[in-house]
Amino acid sequence: MEPNAEIRRLLDVMPASGRMMTKIVSKPEQAKVIDSFFPLPWNQERPIYINFDLWFRLTKSQRDLLLLQTVSWLTGVKWFKPDIYQGVVLVGLLGGVIESTQSDVVGVVIAVGLSAIASFRIWRTNKSPELELNADAAAIRIAQRRGYSEAEAAEHLLSAIEEIAKIEGRSGLNFTELIRCQNLRAIAGFSPVGLPESYTK
Repeated sequence: MEPNAEIRRLLDVMPASGRMMTKIVSKPEQAKVIDSFFPLPWNQERPIYINFDLWFRLTKSQRDLLLLQTVSWLTGVKWFKPDIYQGVVLVGLLGGVIESTQSDVVGVVIAVGLSAIASFRIWRTNKSPELELNADAAAIRIAQRRGYSEAEAAEHLLSAIEEIAKIEGRSGLNFTELIRCQNLRAIAGFSPVGLPESYTK
């Protein structure tokens, strides 16, 4: 299959928000099947890099769910949403500006330190396994609007994660992938054991 035709097909599979925020880029030299960088606040466009030589080793359903999960992950990273940590960052920065006008070095250090701690907490939240699990759930919901059942969508995403590890020559799955697979097995009905509430909240 020709990459441009597949890109057009994938754009149709994407939700409207994904088409606005992300861009599919062919990258035949990369070792990963699909890759995307963690989106930083100043990045307007969020590219998804695909090695189409490897990509076409997956089934159409696996490719659909994998793309929807990646798009859901990229659009799920929220740097600017009203919560306590964003408030602390703003207060810290404002305090730093006020303290610097008064030449209070200790005050500036404390205010900037507070902002840095809150920013690190936002970063950790956006990089957590929960974000990946949320992206899986969002991908399954979107797939249901594309004609898949919940169990089918979970099964295709599960098999895609496992197949990618083989295609990329990895010896096994990483910790986050193992958590995701266990959750997807439960959704697909393959396992009665789901994840603890602390992971699925």
